[in-house]
Amino acid sequence: MDIVDIKAITHQVLWLTFIGTALLGALMQKTGFCTMGAVSDYFIMSRTTRLKQWFLAIGVAILGVASMSFFGLIDTTKTIYTASRFLYLSTIFGSILFGIGMVLASGCGSKTLVRIGGGNLKSVVVFLILGLTAYMTLKGFLGVLRVNSFDTFFVTFNTPQDLPSLLAGNLNIDKKYLHILLAVVIGGCFLIYSLNGKESRDFENLFAGIGVGLSICVVWWVSGCLGHIAEDPNTLEEIYVATNSGRMESLSFVSPYAYTLDWLMLYSDTSKTLTIGIAAVIGMITGSSISSLIFKTFRWESFRDVEDTGNHFIGAVLMGFGGVTALGCTIGQGLSGISTLAISSFLALPGYIFGAYIGVRYLQWRLAPNPC
Repeated sequence: MDIVDIKAITHQVLWLTFIGTALLGALMQKTGFCTMGAVSDYFIMSRTTRLKQWFLAIGVAILGVASMSFFGLIDTTKTIYTASRFLYLSTIFGSILFGIGMVLASGCGSKTLVRIGGGNLKSVVVFLILGLTAYMTLKGFLGVLRVNSFDTFFVTFNTPQDLPSLLAGNLNIDKKYLHILLAVVIGGCFLIYSLNGKESRDFENLFAGIGVGLSICVVWWVSGCLGHIAEDPNTLEEIYVATNSGRMESLSFVSPYAYTLDWLMLYSDTSKTLTIGIAAVIGMITGSSISSLIFKTFRWESFRDVEDTGNHFIGAVLMGFGGVTALGCTIGQGLSGISTLAISSFLALPGYIFGAYIGVRYLQWRLAPNPC
């Protein structure tokens, strides 16, 4: 029997994640890809360019993940998004809070990392507060509140909660063929909408949407195929190396903030090791920094006034608590999760958009001239 070198595989997983997310950070810095910007552009200026970038990324990710699943490269039922327990209230409430927070904090988790790489000191503060809040929501007193309130409302399915698993038995169709069919239909709808209009087919828009969608697929492959050990020689159990959840992971930027702070603060503790999430956080900042320096867009930026500081502080708290409660951010649930066709992700997507709408209207109200 071949000896599995877990340490070597772990190094490969971490380096590939770092390189892939560094490229993603550079891409997002150069193209301006931003889920918060996508929603605010639509509600404020009725512009759909960045919204279509986001939806193009979703369509590409859905089709890419379904293809890998069809050929047996990954198993989409081995993720946190497709667990049989459907936390509907946590998903709804958490996604709305996250949507509000990302508007107040000038960007979602991924955009915060990109802005840090571009010299934005406000985003450094957001990173620290978001990470601390996320940690408290994972393992602290906010976590106790979450588990004993929102998480008590759930539905438990007999199968994983992804659409292919839920429908295969009722429709009497082979699951892997149903997965491809659903991916073509659902992913195709996202692609049709995102490619409708001449401006949407601009090279930069296509580059942004396709690049982000493929990044999600690449990290799924890195974690779910390269990093998958069917039988750990030490425990004889199935493992996914370098993950915090113990399951297959792709990109998400809320809980990894907490794990990054934990790793940095307790670095000398040998039990604290690098994971995919931490490597992704570091990679995004690195790639964005390199891009901003090359294209001369790097500039220092700080808070405008006390209200600006307060908005970013509150926004970071809402994103930290909401992101963990909803099991992900607009990249986590809104891209990685949806790519698995998990129903919780389809519930979270409108939650993020509705929350962002509330945040945008609040800021418009604050900026409106006082009639008195």
